[in-house]
Amino acid sequence: MIYTAIDNFYLTDEQLKNSPSRKDDIDEATETTLRIYGCDLIQESGILLRLPQAVMATGQVLFHRFYCKKSFARFNVKRVAASCVWLASKLEESPRKARQVIIVFHRMECRRENLPIEFLDLASKKFLELKIELSRSERHILKEMGFVCHVEHPHKFISNYLATLETPPELRQEAWNLANDSLRTTLCVRFKSEVVACGVVYAAARRFQVPLPENPPWWKVFDADKSGIDEVCRVLAHLYSLPKSQYIPVCKDGEFSFSSKSLDSQSNTAAKEVTQSGSPANNNDATALMAAPASVNLESGGSKGVIIKVALDKLKESKKSDDESKSMASEGETREETVSKYKSEHRMEASGERSKERDRDRERERTKSRDRDRGRDSDREREREEFERERGKDRGPRSRERLKDSGGHSDKSRHHSSRDRDYRSTSYSSREKDRHRHHSYT
Repeated sequence: MIYTAIDNFYLTDEQLKNSPSRKDDIDEATETTLRIYGCDLIQESGILLRLPQAVMATGQVLFHRFYCKKSFARFNVKRVAASCVWLASKLEESPRKARQVIIVFHRMECRRENLPIEFLDLASKKFLELKIELSRSERHILKEMGFVCHVEHPHKFISNYLATLETPPELRQEAWNLANDSLRTTLCVRFKSEVVACGVVYAAARRFQVPLPENPPWWKVFDADKSGIDEVCRVLAHLYSLPKSQYIPVCKDGEFSFSSKSLDSQSNTAAKEVTQSGSPANNNDATALMAAPASVNLESGGSKGVIIKVALDKLKESKKSDDESKSMASEGETREETVSKYKSEHRMEASGERSKERDRDRERERTKSRDRDRGRDSDREREREEFERERGKDRGPRSRERLKDSGGHSDKSRHHSSRDRDYRSTSYSSREKDRHRHHSYT
């Protein structure tokens, strides 16, 4: 049964000393260096990804919690750090894409290892493998956490504590910086955030020589004890005394890297070491061959058959060592050749696919234009046929109506002509009468 409370992930000193990394023969100094290195990666990547400080703090706490349950020899530091950043960005509601996280870690690795910064092709096989590893390690982290990823940081207590103690304002920034640096240590899995906040406030006050009330003790008001505060100050002082952390390859499941050139450089260095170690061995074999006959002559009395057998065995062993060194060197060269061939083939395939897609798009546009023209022609033909049909239907009744109209019009014209005649005759007769009347009066 998994206990899913918020404050369930705090370990004792004995549990930290018996961590899974110690069981895999990793000493305390190496484990501390790798923890600081992973936290540095999380902090730097968060700055490059423009994430808030809460995301980086959550990622570092998840990083420490994961390696309290798993060993550095089984899970690579770089891969887990990238997954912690990706998961913390989702938990703190500032999500980033997996592509962005991989590109940032790839660039950081090239800078840290002094490699030429190359472009990471998003369609390459390397990018797909990195994306799969990122999601896989995120699932491992969630599984080990029991999907309980709540984190409480000491930063939110610092401002309240300093306001209560009425300290000067410059003490706040110093305490905030110390709280950020405390995330590189295991304080987040050993003490509660209230105790860490009290220790950070005490260390900042000692640095600025600001007196704090001791009668009664100020830390009792904030539910802390003096031993925890002293331990926090001791761990921070030890952190500042350490040199800059460097990557130490301790993973047994094979080396992991975000750039292909780092793997090639590692294989080349290994091949050089083998060849360098093989050259004195060959010289030693030659001297042994020279000394073998003398020893055999002294001990066995100088039988020739025994001398020949010993010489042949020595020659066979020297040939085997030479072949192994040559094979190691050739493997590094073949890897470089295969990587370059794969890149060129992938580029050719990508260009060919792009040209095919362009041709397909052109054909689709042509077919669409043809269909449109055909549709227009068919619509025109339909309109013409309908128009002709309607015209043919209207011809019969229109001709009949014309005949009727012509007959009626003739009758009307006749009627009008008779009226006109009557009107003319009547008007003529009235005019004649008026003339006769006029002559009669005169």
